[in-house]
Amino acid sequence: MAMTTEKPRSTAHIGRGTTAQPSKVAELLSPWEEFRRIIPLVSLKSLLHRPHPAVPKVAVLLCTMQAQRFLAEQLNSVATQTHPSWAIWASDDGSHDYTHDILEYYQSHWGEDRISIHEGPAEGSTANFLSLTCRADIEADYFAYADQDDIWESDKLERAVAWLQTVPPDVPALYGSRTLLVDARNQHIGYSPLFERPPSFRNALVQSIAGGNTMVFNRAARDLLRKAGENVEAVTHDWWAYMLVTSCGGRVFYDSHPTVRYRQHGENQFGANADPVAQLRRARLLLQGRFRGWVDANLKALHRVRHLMTPENQHVLDDFVQARQRWLGARLVGLKRAGIHRQTALGNLGITLAALINRL
Repeated sequence: MAMTTEKPRSTAHIGRGTTAQPSKVAELLSPWEEFRRIIPLVSLKSLLHRPHPAVPKVAVLLCTMQAQRFLAEQLNSVATQTHPSWAIWASDDGSHDYTHDILEYYQSHWGEDRISIHEGPAEGSTANFLSLTCRADIEADYFAYADQDDIWESDKLERAVAWLQTVPPDVPALYGSRTLLVDARNQHIGYSPLFERPPSFRNALVQSIAGGNTMVFNRAARDLLRKAGENVEAVTHDWWAYMLVTSCGGRVFYDSHPTVRYRQHGENQFGANADPVAQLRRARLLLQGRFRGWVDANLKALHRVRHLMTPENQHVLDDFVQARQRWLGARLVGLKRAGIHRQTALGNLGITLAALINRL
């Protein structure tokens, strides 16, 4: 359903039987004019007339909420992809800033076939992404999650599609990558952690290795997510996608080449876990029992899709659940036998500590 425009908007009250003072008009218009001056819209004319062979279509699943500050840069980075066949499905969770104006502005220039605007469930970012993923009217060969405040490298979709095309279409497949960290001004400040162990369900039970902002998946993975349903109570959509695809025998590829400029700023829901301060913050959450709560929620969600899992991963899930419920020594032995692990030595030390104090 297309998004309505009933909520207060930047200029909605001007010219509707009210008289605004000049200073008020300037106050309302200045942020919008500043946006158009600093971040010009990328034209699609050259893309539309550029000859290219038939390529798979990618549906870009973009969720927004109060996104005016960085949204235009994200949209422009989609438009400059070397993979030319894409369409943005934007689901807004009730923004009352200029988010909707920016989306409409781009839609008026690019067309509704390139960007469509929809209402989100207004129940948080995870619910918004899962709701968008499960929409029956989105038809594409591949699907890419997009956050509102990042910048895609120009080859992001090309790299993802190249790998996904190596997987048989009936096998669920999920691509993710490392990220390049930037500050609010898009200045390089580092990289997300580099993970070298193969993706697996045994890893997914205690760790999400790729951010949703890097993820691209095939139709079989999307069908799997739809079977699981949009109302699943998972912690985050990206961690859920990793767990679900690996548990059901799908393939996951972690690209060590960064494909997204992951913006770090004061409004991040989850920042990158790449510096000592962030790692200490995560350690504190572990000690407080927050991580155990996340695992509880994920296990509840996984039990709903147990019938879709491979027999091997059903056993892994059972072993993990039982190990968490045992006394200290048996708990540690059970986790080791089940093969539960994180990607780094420090991460494995963390889950061992969590198991020792019953916070896993």
